Parts: sequence; C-alpha cells; structure tokens
Amino acid sequence: MGLFDAYSFTSLILIALSAFIIGLSKAGLKGIDMLNVTIMTIVFGGKASTGIVLPLLCVADILAVKYYHRHAQWPHVIKLMPWMVIGILVGVFVGKDLNEAIFRKVMATIIVLTVVIILIIEFRKTMVVPGNKLFTAGMGLVSGFTTMLGNLAGAFSNIYFLAMRLPKNDFIGTGAWIFLIINLFKLPFQVFYWKNITTSSLLTDLALVPFLVLGFWCGIKLVARIKDDLYRQVVIVLTLIGAIFIFLKR
Repeated sequence: MGLFDAYSFTSLILIALSAFIIGLSKAGLKGIDMLNVTIMTIVFGGKASTGIVLPLLCVADILAVKYYHRHAQWPHVIKLMPWMVIGILVGVFVGKDLNEAIFRKVMATIIVLTVVIILIIEFRKTMVVPGNKLFTAGMGLVSGFTTMLGNLAGAFSNIYFLAMRLPKNDFIGTGAWIFLIINLFKLPFQVFYWKNITTSSLLTDLALVPFLVLGFWCGIKLVARIKDDLYRQVVIVLTLIGAIFIFLKR
C-alpha cells in the first residue's frame, strides 16, 4: 500500500496546499499560517495534525533563518524565549490526553482572543505596550502554550511584533529565529511523550517538502513587493482571515 493510498484526492490537494502555505508564511506572509492549521486539522484531526506539521515547520524555519538571519532583533528573542518555553511545558502536559472536541474549542477561544487583542492594539493608538513586561510575558506564555497544542503561536507572535512596530524584515527575521529555536525544542516532546511523530508521518513530510520550498520561494517574491508601511496591514488582514477560518471550523 502506497504512502498516500489512505487519502482521498481532495485530502492530497489540501495537504499539498498546507505545505505550500507553510512556505508562504515562513517567507514573511504572516497570518496565513492559520489557514494551514485549519487545513491540517480537517485532514488529520486537531492534535494528530501537530505531529505532521511540526517537522515541516522546522524545515521552513531553517529556510527563513538562512534568508532573514541578519535582520533578527535579539533583545526581543531573549525577552520572549523563557516565557514561551514555560508555555510549551504547560502545553505538553495539558495537551497529551486532551479531548479532541475540547481541543477544538480551546483553539477557537484562543483565536477569538487573538482577534480582540489585534483590534485593540490597532485602534487604540495611544495604547502603550512595548515597555510592558506583563504584555511580553503574556504573549510569550500564550505563544508557547498554543504552539504546543496547535501550532498557533504565529498569531500571538504577530500581535507582539505588531505592538513593537518592527519594520518588515526585522519582524520576519526575529520571528524566524524564535520559531526555529522553539520548534526544535518541541520535537522531543512530540516524538517521545505525545508520540505524534512517527516514521510514517516523517515520510509524509518528506513528500511535502517540495511544496513547502515552492511556497517559500513564492513568498519571498511576494513579500519583496510589499512596502514596509503596507506590511503591517497585510499581517493584520491575513491573521484575521485565518482566525475566522479556524473559528468556523467544526
């Protein structure tokens, strides 16, 4: 029996599209990654999908770091990293035996909160967050927790970087390093504790890498055409669209 014999043609198209979207997102089209979360949840289920997605994210993170590494703002990496690690550890133990229906409700709630926070930051121009340590800690904890449960940390890191008002390339480069470190940190938990990553899942990932690389290449070309002052609006719109997709997913 072939590797993909168990999947329908529609599922195969969705899986390939998801890998392509991962590439687009890691190349800098932030927010679109939540569409990937929705697609993979449809095909594999909520928690099981994280084992398929994580190795693909690691490959895409390596590509992103290689391309954007010189733009990383390390003070932001250092501020967020300890809180994200704590969030991941909480997610490891909370998420291992989490009921699938509850898992989806948790993700939906998280996305609603994401949308609210984004809108508050965008419309309350006087809101001061860059120097707020509580804000940094909160974003780090929630990012770590959600990245373990459903690879949703991108939404919250987007909020943080939007609040910091980082220029386009700094936004992408800083996120690239953060998620390479965090996703590599998550791997042992997925392999040995959740047992979500197997030889079969890795073979599936290997077959999807070409679609991911193509997505990354297309993303680089698209992001290069987006001016810095427009990039912020693009990230907000894509994050909100992704939030709606996940919220409506049953």
